[in-house]
Amino acid sequence: MEFTISGRLEVRMTAADVGKRVSVRQLISAPGEAPKFTDTVGVLTSWDNGVLSITPRSGESVHMAESSLVAGKVVPAAPARRRGPAASFDELARVAARAWQPVESAPLGDWQLRAAGGFTRRANSVLPLGDPGLPLDAALEHILRWYGERGLPAYIQTATGAQGTQEQLCAALEEHGWRREVSAEVRIGALAPVGDLDADVSAVRLARGTDDAWLSRYQRFAAPGHAPGAEVLKVLGSGPSVWFATVPGEGADGVPAAIGRCVVDGRWAGFMAVEVGPEYRRRGLATAVMTALARKALDEGASASWLQVEADNDGARALYDGMGFATHHRYHHFRSA
Repeated sequence: MEFTISGRLEVRMTAADVGKRVSVRQLISAPGEAPKFTDTVGVLTSWDNGVLSITPRSGESVHMAESSLVAGKVVPAAPARRRGPAASFDELARVAARAWQPVESAPLGDWQLRAAGGFTRRANSVLPLGDPGLPLDAALEHILRWYGERGLPAYIQTATGAQGTQEQLCAALEEHGWRREVSAEVRIGALAPVGDLDADVSAVRLARGTDDAWLSRYQRFAAPGHAPGAEVLKVLGSGPSVWFATVPGEGADGVPAAIGRCVVDGRWAGFMAVEVGPEYRRRGLATAVMTALARKALDEGASASWLQVEADNDGARALYDGMGFATHHRYHHFRSA
């Protein structure tokens, strides 16, 4: 917050600062309640007719009356990172996209429309990097038509919380009636510490492809007795260098105790689908799977790692905290109304 010499708070930003990251304090008064201060940090996405819109890391815009502001200022575009590899949003977004490729794609200017028969939002959403080449209204109409022709809901994947992310696009989608359905953190960290963990990897089996056993543990497929569609195998097998990890289970059904997936892409190793059966938890199997995959990625020349975790997955977040992963940005899927 900004203070004058007399100790009073000041608003030191204007509508000319739209597009910049700001920190504001407002005074809220509700009938029957004592006035209270609230603080918001995010990208100023609009300031029109006495109303401000600020989009924080959560991806959901906050609207406030200009008259309620008691302090505000422009702050650095993104907080300085204290650990982990250096990475831009654009680089990470493209690496993550290569690790989870659709069955079908089409360009819309610089944007990419992706479809995979409905298997996961990531493979069935628009990746909006760059310029769509059309005004947003026309671009959204094209997107709705393209996904409608395939019998799929229209999703757009956006990001917030780092330099170069898409807070203004999030706000614009909200204005057009699109709603955020799912958010997750994209975390990054050095790869060597994961490979150096003191984990028993003797039971972890690595392979270039999936099999029926691996799929029987994979929650996103979860169709016992049914063969996965071609789109499932296509997406799972996509990426520059893909590895699958399996820890055999103890039951006669052949369902693994734990599984995981890693995609090596240059300096990056991306971890996905790390799952442990409920009856096998607290045995260090998730750590063993990631350690085995990390060692393979190190052998292939990778040095940095990334993963995605939903904000409400407390167990996974605690595991990744202990491995040194830090949040780089958040991504969101907006769905058409």
